[in-house]
Amino acid sequence: MRLAVYLPPQAEQRACPVLYFLAGLTCTEETATIKAGAQRLAAELGLILVMPDTSPRDTGFDGATGDWEFGEGAGFYVDATEAPWSSRFRMHSYVVDELPALIAANFPADTTRSGICGHSMGGHGALTIALKHPGRYRSVSAFAPIVAPSQVPWGRKALPRYLGDDPAAWAGYDACELVRRQTFPGTILIDQGEADAFLEAQLKPELFDQACAEAGQSLLLRRHAGYDHSYWFIASFIDDHLRHHAKALAWQTM
Repeated sequence: MRLAVYLPPQAEQRACPVLYFLAGLTCTEETATIKAGAQRLAAELGLILVMPDTSPRDTGFDGATGDWEFGEGAGFYVDATEAPWSSRFRMHSYVVDELPALIAANFPADTTRSGICGHSMGGHGALTIALKHPGRYRSVSAFAPIVAPSQVPWGRKALPRYLGDDPAAWAGYDACELVRRQTFPGTILIDQGEADAFLEAQLKPELFDQACAEAGQSLLLRRHAGYDHSYWFIASFIDDHLRHHAKALAWQTM
C-alpha cells in the first residue's frame, strides 16, 4: 500500500499527534496531499498528516478496474467478506490496525492522540471507523460524506459485492446505523456543499443529522451555499477541520 505522510516542524523535537485523511472514489494517496491545502496549518498546529490510498492496487481481479464506483480506487473502507475481494480488500483493518502500527514504527508519532477525517467515500470511512472504534480516535470530521451507503446507489452497488446480499452486513459500515448503536465521545464535524451534484442522490446528510439527533450524538453539520463536491470546497474549510482535530488532540499550539 502506498501512503503519504506530512511531518510538521515540531516532529523534529517530539512525537506529534496524527490526523488520518481518507480520500474518496477514484482518489489515491496523492489527492489530498496535493489538493487539500492542509500542510500550512498542520505545520503551525504540529499535526502529522497521514493520507493512505483508497484501495489495494494491481490486484488482477476480474472487475477490479474499469468502473470508478467499484474495485480499485473504490475500496469503501470495508473488510470484504466475498471472494475474491476478501483476500485483498480489507481497508477497514488496514486503516484501524496496520496503518497506525506502520506509522508508530517509522515516524515520530503519538498514535494515542489520533483523529480521522475524510471526503465523500473517505468521509464514510472516517465516520464508520470512528464510530466502530471510539477509543482509537479522539476526533472525527468529514467533508460531504456518504452517510447512509445502505440506502444510496453508490453503497448498494459496492456493499453487496464486498459483503454479500444480507443488509445486516451492510449496517456494520453505515454511519446512520452505527451511531444508533454507539455514539462517538465528542462532536462530529461535517461540512456539506449545497451545490454538490451528489447531494440528493448519494450523500443525504439529513439522514445522519436525524440519526444523531435520535441517538444523542453531538453533531455540527454545516451547509454551504454554492460549494460543490470538489477539493476547492475542501481547501476552503480544511483549516476549520484541522483546528477541530487539534483542539480534541490537546496539542499545545492552537
